[in-house]
Amino acid sequence: MIHVERGGSGPLLVLLHGLGATAEVWRGVTPHWPGSWLAVDLPGHGRSTPLERYSFGSFAAAVAAVVPPGPVAVLGHSLGGAVALALASGWFAVEVAAVAGVGVKLRWSADELARARAVAGRPAKVFPTPDEAAGWAARLAGVPLAHGVAETPGGWRAALDPAAFGVGAPDVAGLLAASRAPVLLATGETDPLCPPGDLLAATPGGMVLAGVGHNAHVEQPESIRPVLERLVTEWDASRHPVGC
Repeated sequence: MIHVERGGSGPLLVLLHGLGATAEVWRGVTPHWPGSWLAVDLPGHGRSTPLERYSFGSFAAAVAAVVPPGPVAVLGHSLGGAVALALASGWFAVEVAAVAGVGVKLRWSADELARARAVAGRPAKVFPTPDEAAGWAARLAGVPLAHGVAETPGGWRAALDPAAFGVGAPDVAGLLAASRAPVLLATGETDPLCPPGDLLAATPGGMVLAGVGHNAHVEQPESIRPVLERLVTEWDASRHPVGC
C-alpha cells in the first residue's frame, strides 16, 4: 500500500521525497505549483508498506501504480530524484512531460556504499517512547517529520525500513540518457551530498539554488520556485510543440 496526499486542480505534479522522509516535506512547495499535485510516501517510508527488495525500479513501479493516466510533471528530492528519472524513462507506463531532481547524490565512494549496505542489514532501532523514535527518524531523514515513527510490540521505531538503505547508487548517466522527457537537475548551493561542482560536471545545464543545502524544499520552500517554473515551461512546450 502506498500512502498518497493530493491537492489542487490542473496539470499534475508528482512529488517524491528523499530517503527517510515522507510526503509531508513538500507542504511548503505545493502552494507554488499552478496545478494539482500528488505526493507519496515511498515504499518502506512513513505510512507506506515496505518492499521485499529495494531498487530504483521497484520504487518507480510502486509510484507508477498510483499515478493517474495522462501527462504529469515529476519532481523528486535525492532518492526521489533518481526515482523520478526512472519514471521519465517510460519503462513504467507513466507519461512524464517534464522531470526534475533536486539534491541527487552523483558521486558515491566504495566506503559510502558499504556503510549503506551495513545499515540495510541491521534491524530497526526500537525506542521506549515515540519522542525518542521521532528524534531518530528526524536524524535519518535530515528533517523533522510528523509521520516518521511506527509503533511495534516492543516500543517505537522510525517508520523507515532500514533495508531501503540497500538501494545503492543510481546510474544517473544512464537514467539521463533513457529519459523521454526534458530533465532538470538542481542542487543547493551548500549541499554536501550533491555539491554544485559535481552537478555542473554531470549536467552543465544544472541549476544551483542559492542559500540552501540538501533539503532546500524544507529549509526554504521558496527556493524551489525556479525549478517549478522550469517544469511549467517544459510542460507547456510538450503540450504545444513549436509548429503545431
